[in-house]
Order: sequence, then C-alpha cells, then structure tokens
Amino acid sequence: MEKLKERWGIESNWSILAILIVFAINGSFAAWVAKPVTNFLGLDSETISAWIYWPLRILLIFPIYQLTLPIVGWLFGQFKFFWAFEKKFLSRLGLGFLFKQED
Repeated sequence: MEKLKERWGIESNWSILAILIVFAINGSFAAWVAKPVTNFLGLDSETISAWIYWPLRILLIFPIYQLTLPIVGWLFGQFKFFWAFEKKFLSRLGLGFLFKQED
C-alpha cells in the first residue's frame, strides 16, 4: 500500500481503497453499458461472427470506460485523482491536445 501511496501521491489508505473500488466498478459499468449500445448499433453475437463482435465490443468499452472514469471517481470523492489520471493516459495516446489550454 505504501508504494501505491507514494506512486500516486496519495496520503490515506481510504483514498487507495476508493481508487481501487472505482477502477473495479467502472470496468464493470463500461462492460455493462456496452451491451445495449452494441445492440442499438445492430451488432449482436448471434447475428455476426464472434471474431467481429467481440473486438468491436471491446473497442466500444474503451471510450465508455474513459468517459465514465472521472464521473465514478467523483462519486467516491476522487475526481482530482481520476481527472489527472485521464489527462496523463490520453496524452500518452497522443490525445493530450484535448486538455491543453492556450496561453
């Protein structure tokens, strides 16, 4: 726990527990939301090949996860951590320009 606290700049054990819970809940939530979205788009595992369906569903889960992570983090009082996490993650993907403010 101490290594995570140091790495993430966290001071309390509650914050680490809340952050881990947020990651778990948000992953499940994103996967749960992806099913009706894929159905809405007309993608169903029974009508198209699993080789097409599952990669598309996983690609759909990714943006849902990224969009909902700060929201679920906010519910647990960890918005600041997850907002910084999102900015860092997206900048590593080459999307950091989304958060840059002009001087």
